[in-house]
Amino acid sequence: MTDHLDQFGGNATVVCDNLVKIYKIGELEVVALQGLDLVVEEGEFIAIVGTSGSGKSTLLNILGGLDVPTAGVVRVADYELLNMSNALRTDYRRKTIGFVWQQTGRNLFPYLTALENVEAPMVLNGSSKAARRSLGMELLELVGLQDRSDHRPEQLSGGEQQRVAIATAMANSPRVLFADEPTGELDTKTSNEVLEVLRTVNREAGVTIVVVTHDPLVADHVNRVVAIRDGRTSSEVLRRTEVSDDGEHTVISEEFAVLDRVGRLQLPNEYVDALELERRVRLTLDPDHIRVYPDDESAGS
Repeated sequence: MTDHLDQFGGNATVVCDNLVKIYKIGELEVVALQGLDLVVEEGEFIAIVGTSGSGKSTLLNILGGLDVPTAGVVRVADYELLNMSNALRTDYRRKTIGFVWQQTGRNLFPYLTALENVEAPMVLNGSSKAARRSLGMELLELVGLQDRSDHRPEQLSGGEQQRVAIATAMANSPRVLFADEPTGELDTKTSNEVLEVLRTVNREAGVTIVVVTHDPLVADHVNRVVAIRDGRTSSEVLRRTEVSDDGEHTVISEEFAVLDRVGRLQLPNEYVDALELERRVRLTLDPDHIRVYPDDESAGS
């Protein structure tokens, strides 16, 4: 294990430093990630959001060991993913991370019961039958499906299938659980149930969870929402709970723009549109803040 304390992100569980991914399509080069920075601490439960083409799916594929970045640094649980060998990449996917896909058909074997699906990853690791059965039932209980252990996927609802998928992803005690649009095929009520299961897994098992989604409901269940735009992190929403003098709990959400390591800042689209900003802007530095003006206005107006 490498000591990363002196590096960007320190010993955080997930670190992306100036991450770049370029795809070549014929004679064209498409830049999917343009120097993206991201830090996820151990035990966090975060969501990554962005419009189609923003780079969020590319980022998830890289973090999941399914794609290789072009440049930059990407670390997950002490694995350096940029120059990892194929053998080590397989070991990383099998033992260090768990993955939940949007499509239930990619998560579960249709001919196995819920319990057998959860046990399947443990078979690859050589766990005994008794150990597999014990942990499998424990994980199904964690996601609230211990009474459906002998049901095959076709006998389960979409939400139940996703909950079994979460249990299966936890079978090898991963450091990080990645979920790709886990509520994309579910209705609102079922989506909330699945997200609450993820929150329970995060809280009780202590696993770090990163969800990539376009579902606005996710923001109510995670502690931090990271927005990606044009291949870079553009903003973050942090949620915290404050307790009033009379004991009432209030959830406070604050949105922040993200300043990357070289000083780049993405202004929110609504701000740019409101002031009709384009190409060049004027900046003035005050003692405690920076002002941004269209280039046809004087800095003192």
